[in-house]
Amino acid sequence: MRLTTYTDYSLRVLIYLTVHDHKSLAKIQDIADAYQISKNHLMKVVYEMGKRGYLENIRGRNGGLKLAVDPETVNIGTVVREMEEDFHLVECFDCQNNGCIITPACRLKGVLKEALDAYLNVLDQYTLSELVTNRNELRTLLQQNV
Repeated sequence: MRLTTYTDYSLRVLIYLTVHDHKSLAKIQDIADAYQISKNHLMKVVYEMGKRGYLENIRGRNGGLKLAVDPETVNIGTVVREMEEDFHLVECFDCQNNGCIITPACRLKGVLKEALDAYLNVLDQYTLSELVTNRNELRTLLQQNV
C-alpha cells in the first residue's frame, strides 16, 4: 500500500502544527521549507484540510495556520481515508473501470482487500498526539531545514 503525496503532506502538516506549540500561526512557506516540499502543492492540501475542519486557515497579512482540533481526537486512519482519493490497489477494485477478465474467478482481490483492511485497522489505532510523543526531537529536525 502506498499513500499519495497528498495524504503524506496532510499528515506532515498535522505533525508540524502539533509539534509547534501554536504560540504563533504557522505559514505554509515555513512548513514547505521545513519539509523541503512544494509550497504550491501544500497550499492545496492545507485548503482541503481546512475545509475538513482539521485546520484553521487565517487569511491576511498576519494570517497563517493552526490546528482546529485537539491532536488526541485526530485518528490517523480517519485522516488517511479522508485524504486518499481512492484505495484501488489493483484494477478490479475500481468497478467502473475494471477490464480484468479473470475478476469473476480471481481470489487476489479478496486477499488484497483483507490486507488493505488490516493496514487501515493499524492506522485506526493511533492518534495524532501519539505520533508526536518525541516532540522535541521532531521540532529540532524540522528547524534544521528552515
